[in-house]
Amino acid sequence: MTIYPVILAGGRGTRLWPLSRADKPKQFLPMHGEHSLFQRTVERHASIDGIGAPWVICGEGDRFQVEDALAGIGVIGATVVTEPVSRNTGPAIAAAAEALVRHDPEAVLFVLPSDHLVTPDEGYFESLHAAFAAAASGKMVTFGIVPTHPETGYGYIKAGESAGKVRRVESFVEKPPAEEAVKMLADGHYFWNAGFFAFSARALLDELASFAPEITAAAEAALDEATVGEGVIQLGERGFASAPDISIDYALFERTKNAVVAPLTCRWSDVGSWRAYWETLEKDSSGNAVRGKGLPVDSHNSLIVSNRADVVALGVEDLAIIAADDAILVCPLDRAQDVKQVVATLKTRKRNDLLDVSPTVSRPWGGYTSILNGSRFQVKHLFVTPGKRLSLQKHHHRAEHWVVVRGTAEVTIDGEVTTLSENQSIYLPLGAVHRLANPGRILLEVIEVQTGSYLGEDDIVRLQDEWGRT
Repeated sequence: MTIYPVILAGGRGTRLWPLSRADKPKQFLPMHGEHSLFQRTVERHASIDGIGAPWVICGEGDRFQVEDALAGIGVIGATVVTEPVSRNTGPAIAAAAEALVRHDPEAVLFVLPSDHLVTPDEGYFESLHAAFAAAASGKMVTFGIVPTHPETGYGYIKAGESAGKVRRVESFVEKPPAEEAVKMLADGHYFWNAGFFAFSARALLDELASFAPEITAAAEAALDEATVGEGVIQLGERGFASAPDISIDYALFERTKNAVVAPLTCRWSDVGSWRAYWETLEKDSSGNAVRGKGLPVDSHNSLIVSNRADVVALGVEDLAIIAADDAILVCPLDRAQDVKQVVATLKTRKRNDLLDVSPTVSRPWGGYTSILNGSRFQVKHLFVTPGKRLSLQKHHHRAEHWVVVRGTAEVTIDGEVTTLSENQSIYLPLGAVHRLANPGRILLEVIEVQTGSYLGEDDIVRLQDEWGRT
């Protein structure tokens, strides 16, 4: 029996705006040290006995940052399954199960969200092994966190009698009011719903065929139509889009009589708001948590997160101050859940520049950070991974100047190849067919100055591209 970690990496993380954006949601941000929540999730389970290489489910636009994140922690042999459209966790997990049962008929799935913070203890791994044994026997396993306080922001699982180290699921409870949460904590039979699952691929598909046959039909069609490459399965759009938009909880777990819960006693957070994030961080003697460039002065119980500017908080209390490169959020910590209202307002005002695109954008060859935007000019910091190159392209409306600040650049302009080293520069006229490559062994960093009448990313005509974006 092989247990396959199936990591759900398609969430948008809008409650952690302005750092979390559609193109770089919270699971890909280094929020607790050098590694992202996604990377920590992969690393946490790499040494479990019987564990296989991870399978990651994500949107097509997230594929390359998933691959880069896996490479960054030395993971090889992973499979990335890309969704052509978003259909929630039910269809996503069904598609992974269908792919895995074709790969290994005895596969057991260990389904994990990629954006939770877990601090495992010895009991954590004991519960996992008990859950895997139950899953191998045909049970539908969910995981429940032993609650430490009467939390109103989480859903709950009510457990019935024990069956070894797992317990029968009696019911699921939506986020309760405060008084009810106090009673549930005292009862001792309720657990926070962690959103982790374990089941055999075959058992899951059989169970779903009984309760939601339209999901299994869509999963089969999406795999039949899939484009399969080395380490990548691109699900067929027509088949996958036919699935309903529904979570695995509603599609299956709230309907099956075959569900059990495995309790977990470890520290856990879904990092679902800035307050939840503040709770996971170390604090100074006044209760302040700082990430990046922040200085609290005569302030208490506050969170300061800043990517670039130095943020000084004088005489404030119970505030979240979040400074991205292009937006700043200030709110009381106890209203952190209401950031979704900010996101809704920005959507109404069509401020997609603040919702969809982060200042640092990942690309399959590396990425770029937007430094300065003005009328008819833009300045970017490009970074190109060793051995990678951009597409062969041209622009109709802009010229570019490149200055190498680190590494070696191989620049092609209208068929002529030039090698540049640190402190050298080159001019790319409007309309020139060009390409930038990194032939060296260290990261290539280039300052790009664009000038012209239109500077949008859609003014790129790709003539050759090894990632199929022409």
